[in-house]
Amino acid sequence: MNLQEMDILRHLSEHHFENQRRLAEDTGSSLGAVNKGLTRLREAGYLADDFILTEKARYLMQQSRTKRAVILAAGPGMRMVPIHTQTTKGMLEIRGECLVERLIRQLRAVDIYEILIVVGFMKEKYEYLMDKYQVRLIVNREYAEKNNLYSVALVGEFLDDAYIIPCDLWCRENPFRKYELYSWYMVSESEDFKSPVRVNRRRELVCCDTHQMGRQMIGIAYLQKEKAAYLKKKIEHMTAAGHHEGDFWEEALWTGERFAVFARCVPDNMVYEINTYEQLRDLDHESKSLDSEVIRIVADVLQVSHREIKNIEVLKKGMTNRSFCCMCQGKRYIMRIPGEGTDKLIDRKSEYDVYQVIKDYSICDTIYYMNPVNGYKLTEFIEDVHVCDAKNREEVRKCMNFLRSFHQKGLKTNHSFDLWEHIEYYESLWDGIPSVYGDYAVTKENVYELKAFIDRQKSDWTLTHIDAVPDNFLLRENGEIFLIDWEYAGMQDPHLDIAMFAIYALYDRESVEFLMDAYFLEGVEKDVRLKIYCYIAVCGLLWSNWCEYKGQQGVEFGEYNLRQYRYAKEYYRIFQEER
Repeated sequence: MNLQEMDILRHLSEHHFENQRRLAEDTGSSLGAVNKGLTRLREAGYLADDFILTEKARYLMQQSRTKRAVILAAGPGMRMVPIHTQTTKGMLEIRGECLVERLIRQLRAVDIYEILIVVGFMKEKYEYLMDKYQVRLIVNREYAEKNNLYSVALVGEFLDDAYIIPCDLWCRENPFRKYELYSWYMVSESEDFKSPVRVNRRRELVCCDTHQMGRQMIGIAYLQKEKAAYLKKKIEHMTAAGHHEGDFWEEALWTGERFAVFARCVPDNMVYEINTYEQLRDLDHESKSLDSEVIRIVADVLQVSHREIKNIEVLKKGMTNRSFCCMCQGKRYIMRIPGEGTDKLIDRKSEYDVYQVIKDYSICDTIYYMNPVNGYKLTEFIEDVHVCDAKNREEVRKCMNFLRSFHQKGLKTNHSFDLWEHIEYYESLWDGIPSVYGDYAVTKENVYELKAFIDRQKSDWTLTHIDAVPDNFLLRENGEIFLIDWEYAGMQDPHLDIAMFAIYALYDRESVEFLMDAYFLEGVEKDVRLKIYCYIAVCGLLWSNWCEYKGQQGVEFGEYNLRQYRYAKEYYRIFQEER
């Protein structure tokens, strides 16, 4: 029995036969294929002359009964900015019902009652479903670090005769069926440049050739027992390998140049994937899930309706904030949303005061709105710029010249940034948890020895950026430079900014020397050089403590954290050797 014949038989098991043309429309087969298929099914004893299923066919259908469904709902849905922190995608409301409840009701409509939901982010939001629909929740504790391949790995024993369903789908028509005669993966008739798969004449999902358009991948799949066993084994192998943390579960379907299952093609208006705020708004502009304080702020500041705010996309996850870019009336803007634990790390009122000091100097991006309490900030997107390449010495020279010029303005504000207070404060945020570094106490004691030398040095305190790192310098081809993100700025020794640039860039000793020479065009006095060595050590400990707190909040910075601690130790040693 080929695919067309199985589709015909499955369709006739749930619908009365009207005519060949209607059957062709419903199964997606040609009229010729339908006529040929009906003939072969009668000859094989599956259909009577009146196109009614025979006992043989009914037995086959009972053996092909769908048993269960797995709904994947663990991910945080970061692309749903700005509402990604207030709800989980499965709970998004479309036309009065949430996505996951609609999927459950559609499954129950075809008598599928064994439903497992893999949860992670905001898992508590799904708890009520256990009582309302008798579903089972499986918790993925690694949802923040690993993609949904690991969610499917948790339910490997439940994949036979089962649907796999992403939670972020709204299906106009019920895509689920009582009987499935073969394993498949659902794709849309729409073409997509980002998709790696296309459908060939045998309805196989095969790898796209270079410059080919693929089919839009929906994410729903059905697995019979044999394919489920294959997938389970493949996923076990991939997760054990340890380098598939970022993979979607579909990666396990590949067998060489093709998927292990056939394609099920559906019209492009049958299933909608909700990945972004705009996709939700396009599908249901009255959805209660669209209610967002952040969007209201942008609309009010720019004096537009929320529907005029377009091209909303999350920016690269920063070390402190979660920001998104949007377009409105031909201009792009950035809305900053403070990240986890930021309220304990940054004084937003002090940041607000800094922006009042520098606003008339064309130093940074244009500020349209800033809340001095919660830190929400709307700025104009600076077009045609790139961040400073810390390995490009010509760019670094330009940035140091800009930085020195800014320092020489001698701007003042009413608050300072005390290094030692911040070291102690960040450590206090650990709430008594010991440092992850076994020699922390010794390292801290050594760094504090440097305070006496620093205090003896002459320094003309001025407004200092504090976070003057390569990523915060934006360069334009015409020579313009902007310095953004003044969250930590305050009165300090301006030479501190040199140290901050160096340690964020993860500079080695030779690059640190170059950086100082680029700032001090007239040459660097020995004591100033030694002082900057001290600052590198002190700031290394400062940001290492900051990283330890952020790590307790579930935010990991990898090599950056380790290197900051190394700066604290190595530049204490360098200072002792060079003094």
